[in-house]
Amino acid sequence: TVYEDQLQKHLKKCNSREKPKPVYFVQDINAGLKDLAEMPEKQVSLSSLSIEEMGNLIIKLKKASNGLELHLKEQILSHQALQEALKDPKNGESAFKHLKQQASILGNMEKLGLLGPGRCFVEFGAGRGKLSHWVDVALENVESVQFLLVERATTRFKVDGKHKRRDSIFERLQVDIQHLCLNKVPTLEKKKLPVVGIGKHLCGAATDLALRCLVESYITCCDGEDEEPAPKRSRVAHTEEAPSNSAENERNTEDRKPVAGIVIALCCHHKCDWTHYVGREFFKSAGLGPVEFHYFQRMSSWATCGMRENTGKASTSEESEDQTNDTDEHEQTLSRTESGSDTLRGILTVEERKEIGCLCKRLIDHGRIEYLRQHGYKATLQYYTESAVSLENVLLTAVPSPLIPEPTI
Repeated sequence: TVYEDQLQKHLKKCNSREKPKPVYFVQDINAGLKDLAEMPEKQVSLSSLSIEEMGNLIIKLKKASNGLELHLKEQILSHQALQEALKDPKNGESAFKHLKQQASILGNMEKLGLLGPGRCFVEFGAGRGKLSHWVDVALENVESVQFLLVERATTRFKVDGKHKRRDSIFERLQVDIQHLCLNKVPTLEKKKLPVVGIGKHLCGAATDLALRCLVESYITCCDGEDEEPAPKRSRVAHTEEAPSNSAENERNTEDRKPVAGIVIALCCHHKCDWTHYVGREFFKSAGLGPVEFHYFQRMSSWATCGMRENTGKASTSEESEDQTNDTDEHEQTLSRTESGSDTLRGILTVEERKEIGCLCKRLIDHGRIEYLRQHGYKATLQYYTESAVSLENVLLTAVPSPLIPEPTI
């Protein structure tokens, strides 16, 4: 409470007041579905389904998954930038697991030729900013690098103060990805560097919002500034294997697209949302819709349900303590997910449930891959770390597909 005659003075400093929106805030620019007729209706829970209804869902899932690439390639890499930290005995088990994942993400970025000068790295769901921190360490002798750390929540124990390179620009954007318009971010608008979108364990719908932010809203705004149309894109380009680390390919990529690449470790498919999902067209082409999506995203938790070990062990480092809290938050969210166990008791084994959960994840992810391919990207899924390190161990990567110039007459 405050005295009436002091109210105006208090409102100027009150933390609870509504703050003015930043210039890069555009309401629902990345939200997706705007057609009310397509909005999903309120669905019944999995546990309320009959055995026959559950069986029909599983049949639809297997039919839609038929012909998809379900056995992902292992791409477990590392990076020199993290070798010292990986060998540091002060880091506990939880911190070590996070470091291994970050090292592999950086290794995959390097393999794709995304670690280089003249780039703006946008970390979605940045949290403390550890992934951007290690990218900065990896680019120790590289010039003209920007970092935008997108996080809607106020974050404690940020590592922003640990950045030693003075020529690196770090900026935090406290905004929901749903409302982020990248081309209105002043530092990005000024330098117009090629963007690399990154994220580690970007939960559910946040991945779809980030993809749309990069692939639709940002690129559309950038394309509007071009005077000449882009060359035609090859229809079969995504089936060909891109060079892993070619400087020439790297330069051509940057010339063609304002987004040079996307590297996101996926997480929490049970928190996906049909409204925001980028793969709706793929689902429709498979004869599926919001009803099936509603159940599949819940069934996706079967892939990890009951398999997680307690990683909340005491740690000797501040880093480990905070990261363990992050891990626990993911696990608690999964444990609350409705599993439909009463319906499945005596029908499906644990292994069968795990297999169905994995199918749901891959189907949802394939919709994302198709979305990226339709927008001119060579997109792939791979295992970037062992399941013993993280059960959420799939990495989505995308780089612009090779272009075929128009034939001269």
